[in-house]
Amino acid sequence: MQIDGTVGSDPSEVVEAATRAEAAGYDAIWSSETAHDPFLPLALAAEHTSRVGIGTAIAVAFARNPMTLAMTANDLQHLSQGRFMLGLGSQIKPHIEKRFSMPWSHPAPRMRELIMAIRAIWTAWSDGSRLAFRGQFYRHTLMNPLFDPGPNPFGNPRIFLAAVGQVMTEVAGEVADGLLAHGFTTERYLKEVTIPALERGLATAGRHRSDMEISLPGLVATGPDATALAVACTAVRAQIAFYGSTPAYLPVLELHGWGALHTELNRLSKQGDWNGMTELIDDEVLHAFAVVGPPEEIAGVVRARFDGVVDRFSPYAPYPMEPEEWIRILSGIR
Repeated sequence: MQIDGTVGSDPSEVVEAATRAEAAGYDAIWSSETAHDPFLPLALAAEHTSRVGIGTAIAVAFARNPMTLAMTANDLQHLSQGRFMLGLGSQIKPHIEKRFSMPWSHPAPRMRELIMAIRAIWTAWSDGSRLAFRGQFYRHTLMNPLFDPGPNPFGNPRIFLAAVGQVMTEVAGEVADGLLAHGFTTERYLKEVTIPALERGLATAGRHRSDMEISLPGLVATGPDATALAVACTAVRAQIAFYGSTPAYLPVLELHGWGALHTELNRLSKQGDWNGMTELIDDEVLHAFAVVGPPEEIAGVVRARFDGVVDRFSPYAPYPMEPEEWIRILSGIR
């Protein structure tokens, strides 16, 4: 199991975070697309590191098109000397249409085609073949020499796809090199829903589980003393409540028989009652979604739950904690 970290997405902070993560021994660092662009920080990270992998988790695929994604990913792969991983996610319809002003339709088939189009573009650049991708959603048939960067000496980046639902997970198995599992997941959901769906997708494409990686940003609630641990648990409860209020993540709760919890969380979210939502997350739910305990216990619980289940694990901690504590936890997992 490889252990990854995050660098956020603020370009003004990424150099320090990236160099610290590499020195600490993390295998890769991921940037997200929230209040900042996810790619720009990784250009800085690539320039100031030499070993650690870099990736987006996630870049919003449907806010862009295959050509722009292919070009940006190709450049970051070259700049990082082969360390870049293109992590894509669909986002949800309101954000695509109302925030990005882009079309939304048939997310799983569109995502499958988008990834296939990116690969077709990379192939045209690498071997000089004619670009002739014609799909239902995307069409790429023009590539003049002026716009062709040629073969990437470090090969093409790996593509990771974020998925929660079974259909998108199957798409990941068909066309991606890795699956970005969502932080709002449980050991049971991974084993009973996610991995079977992934294996169906792999079988459709004639591929095997060894052909791809599963990356999990796992929620962790820890702290060096009882007070800090309580603060961490409250922050993680709030994060679980936020995700649990979203209809797209209802299947995870339903698997555990907690469908009614989603209904109440969704109702409170529309009222803006974030404290009330947090209070609904009891200890059973907390421990199902998060690894909870003092720092010296975290490594053992992570290994017990996820060793042999996921290939990459990154602690997902929505609260501040000293970097030295995470380094000790990282060492313990290793």
